[in-house]
Order: sequence, then C-alpha cells, then structure tokens
Amino acid sequence: MMETTTNILYLFGGVVAVLSALTVVGEALRGRVAPGRSNPVVQTFLTRLMSWWIMVILFTITALLGPIALMLLFAFASFAALREFLTFTDKRQADHLSLALAFFVILPLQYVFVGFDLTGLFTVFIPVYAFLLLPIVSALRGDHNRFLARVAETQWALMICVYCISHVPALLNTKPEGDSGQTVLLIVFFVMVVQIGDLMEYFAGRRFGRRQIAPTLSPKTLEGMVTGIACAAATGAILSWITPFGIGAAAAMAALASVTGMFGNLVFAAIKRDKGVKDWSHLIPGQGGFLDQLDSVIFAAPVFYHVTLLMSG
Repeated sequence: MMETTTNILYLFGGVVAVLSALTVVGEALRGRVAPGRSNPVVQTFLTRLMSWWIMVILFTITALLGPIALMLLFAFASFAALREFLTFTDKRQADHLSLALAFFVILPLQYVFVGFDLTGLFTVFIPVYAFLLLPIVSALRGDHNRFLARVAETQWALMICVYCISHVPALLNTKPEGDSGQTVLLIVFFVMVVQIGDLMEYFAGRRFGRRQIAPTLSPKTLEGMVTGIACAAATGAILSWITPFGIGAAAAMAALASVTGMFGNLVFAAIKRDKGVKDWSHLIPGQGGFLDQLDSVIFAAPVFYHVTLLMSG
C-alpha cells in the first residue's frame, strides 16, 4: 500500500510538471495574439488544460483514498453521465418506472457486482438482463408511441454510461502477470493515456491538421489523430513502470486505448449532431459536462479491460 501511495505521488508530481509546461506554452501562444483579439484554438486548449488540472487533483485524491473511493467516483460519474444522456432522449410517462429502475437499481447493482468481483454477473447484467427487463416494464404501461426508439435510447444510455464506464474500476479486479497488487495505478495509466491522446489530437489537429476524417461530424483530422495516438503511445511507454506490461506492450495498450477513445469521441459527436446540441451540459464552462469529458474513456474502457485480461492469461 505504501509503495502504491508513493508511486501515485511521484506520478502526480510528473503530471503537474507536464501540465505546468503545457500551460506555459499555451499562455505564450495566447501572448502572441494581437491585443483585442483571441485565438479560439488556443483558448480552448487552455480551457481544456484547466479542466485537466481539476481532474488530476480530484483523481489523485480519490486514488490515494483507495479502491472504494475510486468505485464511488466512477459510480457517481455514471449517474451524472446517465442523467445527461437521458435528458436528450424521447421519454413518456410510461417510461418513468424504467428510468427509476435504471438510476436506482440497475446502476448501483452494476457497481456492487464490480466491487465484489462478480465478473460473470457484471459482464452480462446490463447487456442481457437489463436489456430484457426494461422493455417489459415499459410495455406493461401500454404506451406503444415510439416504443422501440424510447426503449433503445434507454438501453443505449445504460450501455455507455453505466456498463462501459464500470469497466474502469473493474480494472481493480484484473490480475495481470507480474502485477504487484497496484491495480489502482493501472486505472491511472489508462485514464492518463486516453486523455493525453485526446488533448494532443485536439491541439495538433487545429494547428496543422488538413485531412478531416468526418467533416460533417467533427473537425477531427487524420494528422491530429496520428499525433494524439503517437503521444499516447509515448506516454504509455514512459509510464510502463506503473503497469504490469513491458515498455512495448504498455505503448501498444496506450495506442489501442487512444485510438478506440478517439472513435468513441466521433460517435458522440454524431449523437450530439443528431440531437442538435453542442455540449451534453454546462457543468464545465466551455467544456460541457461529464459525457463531454468521458466520451473517449467510455469507448476505450471495455476494450482496455478485456485486452488486459487476455494479456494476464
């Protein structure tokens, strides 16, 4: 436990140094803008850095408090994300009981299963049992108006906001070969490489990106994605000492998480376009809500979790 705490503090110090350097670079770029004008790319970059400072401090405190605190943090994140997502879905009075079950029964049970390492239950509970239960509950209310769309949106909300996010604390239960019990650090590694990949993809894509991969959905560019994935892989290699992986494997895992997360970000961009919204909420000024911050983590978490299990043999 003492070794884990020490490593978390060392890591926190390193991240603070990197964030400080990036903040200095951002401020220098802002200083080059003519008086009375602003550069939206630089402003957004600095705003993202500010949200990063907040997340790093919060996440570090939670990691130091231990596995239970991490479990509660991600359960709260699931609750907030589910609330944001369902705000933009089509719901009727007949769905009220289904929504209550989703928030106050299915979500807590999912994290109870993760917390007690009931892998067989946590991996099938939502995609099988909740998938079958919620349509039955709604159908019993007798309202067939847009029934399929209403049920599908609720199921999708549970899958991405609860099922996928719960795979992050589920990493606490993995036992990769060579692991010394410091699985908390594996979560830190995963979140860091995904978020750093996102940050560098945004900055590089706006600074020198040319080829957009989905112009009607997102300004994301091929050059930005390549830069982001490369930075995530480099970060993974540097942080391999906090994982059970070798340098090459850690870099590959980081790259896999980053590319999966970027495509997840693209999917969420498509959903927001469909719903006609820019951000899921206004929790963080200029940066949206929980879903806006976690969209990459959401898609990457199940992939990272299952590949980690495969590598653990």
